[in-house]
Formats: sequence, C-alpha cells, structure tokens
Amino acid sequence: MASLLDMRRRIKSVKNTQQITKAMKMVAAAKLKRAQDRVTASRPFAGKMTEVLGGLSAKVADDFSHPLLDARGDEKYLVVLISADKGLAGAFNANVIKATQAFLKENSAKQAEMVAVGRKGRDFFKRREIELTDEYIGLTGSGQVNYPDAVEIAEKLIRQFTDDTSIDKVFVVFTEFKTVLSQKPVIQQLLPIPRAEESEAEGETPSAEAEYIYEQPAPEIFGHLLPKYVITQIYRGMLESVASEQGSRMTAMDSASKNAGELIDTLTLNMNRIRQAAITKEIIEVVSGAAAA
Repeated sequence: MASLLDMRRRIKSVKNTQQITKAMKMVAAAKLKRAQDRVTASRPFAGKMTEVLGGLSAKVADDFSHPLLDARGDEKYLVVLISADKGLAGAFNANVIKATQAFLKENSAKQAEMVAVGRKGRDFFKRREIELTDEYIGLTGSGQVNYPDAVEIAEKLIRQFTDDTSIDKVFVVFTEFKTVLSQKPVIQQLLPIPRAEESEAEGETPSAEAEYIYEQPAPEIFGHLLPKYVITQIYRGMLESVASEQGSRMTAMDSASKNAGELIDTLTLNMNRIRQAAITKEIIEVVSGAAAA
C-alpha cells in the first residue's frame, strides 16, 4: 500500500497537471474564436469562386484550354495533407491521417506522392512507403494562418503540376470545422479544377444558369483567376484546419481537466483511508501497551 507521503505527492502532481490543462483550454478557446471568425468570413468567397469558375470553365470548354483545367489521366496523384504542428488535440490529427490512409488504400493501384503541411502528418507518413515531395512546418503552430504562406504553397503546387505532366490529379485533405464538438475530414480535388459538369456528376447542387459578358479575352481572365482559385482553396483548408484543431484541443483539455478532478477526488479518498488506518493503528498500539503495563 502507498504511504501517506506518496499519496500527497500524487495529488499535488495531478493538481499541477489540472492547472496546465485548464490553462490550455482557455488559450485554445481564445484562439478558436479568432479562427472561427476567419473561417466564417472565408467560406462565402471560396464557395462563390468555385461556383463562378466552374460555370465559366464549362461554357468555354470547347474554345479555351488551360493547364489547370485540362483533364489528364488517372494514374498518379499528389496529395496535400494539412495537419497540425502540435499534439494534445484529441483525435484531430488521428482522424485526418486515417482519412488520408483510407483514400490512399482505396486508390492503391495509383502512384501517390505527398505534400505535408504540418508536423504531425509529416512525421507519420515519413515512416511510410510514400514519397514526400515537400513539407511545410510551423505555419499553424501559433493558431493563425498567414495568407502569404498559402500563396507560397499554392504557387509551388501550380508549378509542380504544370511542370510535371505525369501528375494527373492533386487532392487536398483537411479537417472542415463544423462545431466545437464536431470536425470532419474532407478530401477535395484541387487540380485540375473541376468543371461544372463534373461537380454536378459528383452529386453537388448545380448552380443556376448565368450568362457572363467578358471584357477581356478568356485566356487573360482565366490566367488570373485560376491561380487565385488554388490559393483560395489552400488558404481556406488551412483556416478550417486551424479552427478544427483549436476546437478539438479545447474539448480534449476540458475532458482532461474533468478527469483530473475525478482522479484528485479518488486519491484524496484513498489518502484519508490510509491516514485513518494509521491513526487507528497508533491507537491500538497505545491501548495494547497500556493493557500490558
């Protein structure tokens, strides 16, 4: 049986841990509010840009071609995995990694390469049989996403896709923020940019028919808008991932704080029992000694 001193040390240790988890919960809550506001602000723009570009690209499909639009084969994939740089976020990293593993398993006949955004995803797949062509570490550790970082990643992906014609499709995997208690891993085709017919075939709600008047030629318009679309989707994926990470961390730290409180109660009860047993033993020894005298 543990001594009274050991129990006191354990209780003190758990209380110190509880203080840390409570502090981490408060920090995550503050970061979550900022990240959630940025996600909410980015979604309408990203959604409308997808809708407009999908409709435009479908209408000019016969008259215009662009490396980011033209369909290729279906043999080689490039997967962009957005994960966290830190742990202690519940099942956040595990879920997005499992979703990526399931996607790679479903397409095991395809060749696959990976770009890792985040330390946890990089560390996991670095030990697996998949080639990491690039990695970006430390971009989301502060709980914020900088737009220039998304621009750098997107521009490098565009160059890699256009220069390496063996890459047929580029997919981005990130965690979509629903609520503090709910986050969902999402796998989205990034390149070539899906046209409107492809989106409707995949079950998405078709957008209303719209007629557009072009002030500039289609090559000039698409040459500017298509790279912006890729940047927007990468930026949105990083924002969603950061908000999901902070929500998951807040929930995990809240559960850890509650579990620590329950453990403290249990340890305190055991300590009181040990102390009571020690007092009872001393009384018995005193009584026994008095009776012997």
